[in-house]
Amino acid sequence: MTRMVQLSGVIMDHVYRVHSVPAPGGEAVVRSAYLAPGGGFNAMVAARRMGMDVAYGGSLGSGAFADRIATALTGEGITLLRPRLPGLDQGCCTVLIDDKGERSFIASEGADGVVTDADLAALPLGEDDWLMLSGYALLYPGSRDALTRWLFLQPGRLVFDPCPQVAQIGPDALQAALHAAHWISANRTEAQVLTGHHDPATAAEALAGRPGGAVLRDGANGAWLALPGRTARHIPPHPVRPVDTNGAGDTHVGAFVAALASGHAPATACRLANIAAALSTTKEGPATAPPLADVLAIAASHPIPMQQEA
Repeated sequence: MTRMVQLSGVIMDHVYRVHSVPAPGGEAVVRSAYLAPGGGFNAMVAARRMGMDVAYGGSLGSGAFADRIATALTGEGITLLRPRLPGLDQGCCTVLIDDKGERSFIASEGADGVVTDADLAALPLGEDDWLMLSGYALLYPGSRDALTRWLFLQPGRLVFDPCPQVAQIGPDALQAALHAAHWISANRTEAQVLTGHHDPATAAEALAGRPGGAVLRDGANGAWLALPGRTARHIPPHPVRPVDTNGAGDTHVGAFVAALASGHAPATACRLANIAAALSTTKEGPATAPPLADVLAIAASHPIPMQQEA
């Protein structure tokens, strides 16, 4: 059975909506706030709501945050593949969202940043699994080295999302992830860091030298899809009026993988992911990925001519 296995840690987001992010030494009045699972959680939820089986292969600790995350995973029908780590709670991230929808982050790892060689060797992975990995897992000293060694062993069908701090990933770890990745899904800034190209089509093409290809997510501008040896194609956005962009990129990655796994061609999968990510921004709060029926309904009512793909 095809499933997504998330290897990146789930953390607890502390989300605050403010008019503007304060300057150093300043202060902001919070208009609304909530606690919700974040990190690797949103991609899993997106894939699950698109109809894909999902399992969590990352670390989950013990404590108030970890308990809340475990409940959320179970509530979404996501299977836990590893025993929980005793004595260490899950990490957290403070997220500030201003009136323009721009986000600022301050993160601290916990159990999510601890992964050993034995943990990875014990994962019950199947040949049909789609493996998800974020660059965040390659930043933490407690998970970086084991993951780097494991990635060089060609673990399977891997989708790599570099993360905004990709420039801080060590060269060995980054090389391992790029070597193992069947697909890369990066936002425009991350793709520029990885390739040195400002033009999104050129950057996507530079990332596409792998078995699957590359997706360059460009926010309200849609996405660029590049397949090996092919010219990058612009996949148009689904226009919405966003109210909360937190987790939209993760929703895109999860929806794209689910659509690919269900048999859609890459261009169609990317179009469906654009719709899912756009819809996720129209609601405030956690885990706003839409159900498959909503995505398909919009795709059917707003058809975009697609070229035939090999």
